Amino acid sequence: MANDEAVLKVYLAKYKHRDITSREVISLIQVYRSLTYRLEAFVFNNGARKDLLNIEGTIPVNYKGSFYNIPVCIWLMDTHPQHVPLCFVKPTADMSLKVSRYVDSNGKVYLPYLHEWTPNGSNLQTLVQCMINAFGELPPVYSKPRNETRPPYPVNSFMPQPSGYPYPTVSPPQPGYPSVTPYPTTSNLPYPNYGTPYPGSANTNGPPFSPPNPTPYPTATNYVQGPDAAGGTITEEHIKASLLSAVEDKLRRRLKEQSQQSQAELETLRRTQQELREGKTRLEDILTRLQRERTELDKNVTILQEKEKELQSAVDHLGEQETVDVDEAVVTTAPLYSQLLNAFAEEATLEDAIYYMGEALRKEIIDLDTFLKQVRTLARQQFTLRALMHKCRQKAQLAC
Repeated sequence: MANDEAVLKVYLAKYKHRDITSREVISLIQVYRSLTYRLEAFVFNNGARKDLLNIEGTIPVNYKGSFYNIPVCIWLMDTHPQHVPLCFVKPTADMSLKVSRYVDSNGKVYLPYLHEWTPNGSNLQTLVQCMINAFGELPPVYSKPRNETRPPYPVNSFMPQPSGYPYPTVSPPQPGYPSVTPYPTTSNLPYPNYGTPYPGSANTNGPPFSPPNPTPYPTATNYVQGPDAAGGTITEEHIKASLLSAVEDKLRRRLKEQSQQSQAELETLRRTQQELREGKTRLEDILTRLQRERTELDKNVTILQEKEKELQSAVDHLGEQETVDVDEAVVTTAPLYSQLLNAFAEEATLEDAIYYMGEALRKEIIDLDTFLKQVRTLARQQFTLRALMHKCRQKAQLAC
């Protein structure tokens, strides 16, 4: 594992997320030991060339109770896991591709897991498991008859071309990535030496997988046979099935995207409706409170206008009366109250006299001795008057 980490560190030097990619690759090859990795040249259709990590080997597929080793390769973009990997089935010389909704005539793998790939939720180990489940349902290859001649290599193939075949000139673009020819352009790159990696073989890098019968490859009687297995050529039925599968997957993705978009819009409208309802309730409460306050304010305005009229009437009435003598206006009802009133008025007078004596001293109109003598006399009289007022209140049973 330490050696793998060191090698991958060198291979992934130009990768954007090298740590995540390295952990995924190490986790994958620990589970599927028949898979190996290497750095190979990868040339895009626009002529750009990059060194990308290629994971290739065989994966064990359980088909009708027997295990078969299916050769595959997985290309990781230098932005992995931001962009979806490219997956292919690599048939050996004794195998032919079986077109299905999972594999087209070029060997390219189509899976819902690839279409729904997310950078944070998808990984290589789950991808390989999905390939195993899909290939267990619809095997991607079938065995050729012994006397079958090798057919011409497809022009638009995604798979690496054996020596002597022309390179593909047009290939479907990877979403979010430049259009690519997803395999090295050097024509002399051999297929990996699997030995006999298909049914009946034992992987040198992992546990053996072998079918119950002794035949080296599944035949037409115990495996899926293509529509033209005898010739091994790609017929119109292959192309039609591939196109139908691609259209079906594209429509399914579009429908899912539209459904998710509609659900998101509906959820947004629901939240907006709830917020509007809450706002309506708050506005109604505010309006009710404002109406109540307006009613109270109108009532207070009416009372204030009435009081203002009363005050104006009193002012007019006082203006019509003759000058009132203050001494004659204040008339007590009993001699005791008259004595109390006189004592209070005299005591207030003495209080004012003491205040002005202090002002005279401050302004140096009188000297200190005169001030002290006069204040002492005034204070003695003030004390006598206060004692008299206290007795009068007690006698009249007023608060003291």
